Amino acid sequence: MAQATPSHPTACLALADGTIFYGHGFGATGRCVAELCFNTAMTGYQEIMTDPSYAGQIVTFTFPHIGNTGVNAEDDETAEPVAEGMVVKWDPTSPSSWRSTETLSSWLASRKRIAIGGVDTRRLTRAIRQQGAPHVALEHNESGNFDTDALVKAARDFAGLEGMDLAKQVTCSQSYRWDEMRWAWPEGYQTQTEPKHKVVAIDYGAKRNILRCLASTGCEVVVLPADATAQDILAHNPDGVFLSNGPGDPAATGVYAVPMIKEILETTDLPVFGICLGHQMLALALGGKTIKMNHGHHGANHPVKDLETGKVEITSMNHGFAVDAQSLPSGVRQTHVSLFDGSNCGIALDGRPVYSVQHHPEASPGPQDSFYLFEKFADYMSKS
Repeated sequence: MAQATPSHPTACLALADGTIFYGHGFGATGRCVAELCFNTAMTGYQEIMTDPSYAGQIVTFTFPHIGNTGVNAEDDETAEPVAEGMVVKWDPTSPSSWRSTETLSSWLASRKRIAIGGVDTRRLTRAIRQQGAPHVALEHNESGNFDTDALVKAARDFAGLEGMDLAKQVTCSQSYRWDEMRWAWPEGYQTQTEPKHKVVAIDYGAKRNILRCLASTGCEVVVLPADATAQDILAHNPDGVFLSNGPGDPAATGVYAVPMIKEILETTDLPVFGICLGHQMLALALGGKTIKMNHGHHGANHPVKDLETGKVEITSMNHGFAVDAQSLPSGVRQTHVSLFDGSNCGIALDGRPVYSVQHHPEASPGPQDSFYLFEKFADYMSKS
């Protein structure tokens, strides 16, 4: 089954169930195989493509105007795009933003990322919602000649994200310090020169703006690789430990991350704060479990309720796994829930300065609904 073929197709998207979508390729040429998800955000395509949490995934953008503001070096969440590719409704137009320094197509091409335009993304999104995140193969070939049987086979042969530890693929190779704060008009990015707290951030695929938020709340940030031990962390004599976002199956990353977190919790009273994969790592360390979601949560319009205050926050999310709230042991309380499907979005350890959230408070969709989570971390460190 295939959609109507556009004139002169130069790209092809094949789903594991045999469905074929043709379109216009842009960015790099070649082929990639991944899990396909959709993102409902109306802005931030550059940040999405460079978010390490998208490792192993191709992103379908439900908003059609992708590429119209170009790209610039300031908006990258990591050094290079991590998402395998992108699917859009309309081919990107010329940028119309004073901040743009490059077109989306040239940026993708220079970074070896494949994209396809001219796709019926409404139909594709419905398929993802109904059937779950499919395995797909995406090819950009200027000749327009596609071996669709081979593409479908490649999609079917993809192992999937369950059981995959992708954090080690996107983490830093060695430790480093971070002092850049959030962007502010008109100065832009400023440097934290008078930190009040030292934080060790474990990099499972950390977004730069998370580190900026930590710096903006008065933290000197030392970033360590995903497989850092408790001894590595404590050697820096931190005031708090931060567990970052990241990709892949939390159970796989938890093989080495959970023992470290347990040791920190058992041997110290340090405040611990986790986001996204870091949230899932903390839940596993506290005795909870995680589950694979049907199509995940990816977007910048997700309502989350804070059960402790009754406040509803508009949040940004990007996760295909979730903490199973029913698995949380006594002493670990659920603090936030999604108002879309009731899934868990936050936990806290009773009587301890230890907490985490599934959503991304640094992404500013509210725009500042969730910044209090960073301030809460700083307050805990001031009192400890």
